[in-house]
Amino acid sequence: MRIELINTGTELLLGRVLNTHQHWICRRLADHGYVVNRATTVPDTGPEIAAAVQEALGRADLVLTTGGLGPTSDDRTRELVAELLGLTLREEPETLARIKQFFASRNRPMPDRVRIQALVPQGALVLPNPNGTAPGLAIDASPNPFRAGGPPAWLILLPGPTRELRPMMTDQVIPLLLQRLPRTEPFVCRTLRTTGLGESLVEERIAGSLDALVRGGLEAGYCARNGEVDIRLVACGTDAQRLVAEAEQAILNTLGRHIFGFEDELLEEAVVRLLQESGRTLAVAESCTGGHLANRITNVPGASKVFLTSLVAYSNQAKQDLLGVSPETLVRHGAVSEAVAREMAEGIRRRTGADIAVATTGIAGPDGGTPEKPVGTVYLGWTDDRGTRVLKRINAYDRETFKQITSQQALELVRRALLREEREAEKENPAG
Repeated sequence: MRIELINTGTELLLGRVLNTHQHWICRRLADHGYVVNRATTVPDTGPEIAAAVQEALGRADLVLTTGGLGPTSDDRTRELVAELLGLTLREEPETLARIKQFFASRNRPMPDRVRIQALVPQGALVLPNPNGTAPGLAIDASPNPFRAGGPPAWLILLPGPTRELRPMMTDQVIPLLLQRLPRTEPFVCRTLRTTGLGESLVEERIAGSLDALVRGGLEAGYCARNGEVDIRLVACGTDAQRLVAEAEQAILNTLGRHIFGFEDELLEEAVVRLLQESGRTLAVAESCTGGHLANRITNVPGASKVFLTSLVAYSNQAKQDLLGVSPETLVRHGAVSEAVAREMAEGIRRRTGADIAVATTGIAGPDGGTPEKPVGTVYLGWTDDRGTRVLKRINAYDRETFKQITSQQALELVRRALLREEREAEKENPAG
């Protein structure tokens, strides 16, 4: 089955709005075994939309569009598709009644222009929109006028607003696809998430153990992010489950504890989970990361059970007054130094009573570097009841990426420490 996605919106091409629909829709479809082969973004102009839909129908069995179903002059997808397929637009009373009720329930007058959203191409299946006024539309384009001799095609039109599109996709489109275009063979997709290794090194380490499986039909792919590399395993057919399971085990055996999670798990989620399982608490003292580390941790539900506090001590005076960093240390070594990172970590742990404490101090740039301490220099302090350690890194990126990478390294310090404790506990109390 070939599937294409068309996102309409001039604002997407001007860079004024981030196209989150593509990522979200492709993922939801793939979760059910429907893999998008091509995604296109076009402006709100009629010729571009019509051409994109016609070209997609000439290749695909399923085409989805987003946007262009509203009441304004630049919302033209509905009428253009009807014209392209030779379908008459008719006002549907039930859809119009829903639109009127939408405004009445909010005690708002309905603009006359909104009525256009009740126009439905002849034969189209209406997908009601409980979160807005523009319904979705599903059209069985059989016979396909742009693919002579090809199989039937479905065209699904979705509204643009996220709060309308996502519920419609989940509650109506996916069930419709499962009913009308069921998958004929098993599809398995698994993602392993790693940190601490670059993309090329990850592939180099695991490629040999996957060779036979790839020849047998497994697809292995890699996606690099800041401080992380995802390994994607995909297989179709009767052997899909076996191929993916064997590949996953081979990767686990090779990369071991570089793998911090699966599917959508974030590193901060893995850290919070390990803290909860070990019954330990964490506090952080941040300078160069400016609260980014704490922000990532507190984005995780349940973090309050294990995360005590974060203190952003940006100035030297704050480091002295709030963390107890010695003035002599700052004068002798500078704020960006192993000694200051050590005292910051020990200071926040001493003041909070946390089991584990982490500190960050560095030069985010673009100015402030020296030959001895170039821009990107970072010191990460880590302390618990076994002592204090400090790592030095060079993260020469823009400021935002610098914060992301540095917070990633700090989280990985905590994760590795907790895993070491886990291994030690297993040795002391072996199963059985």
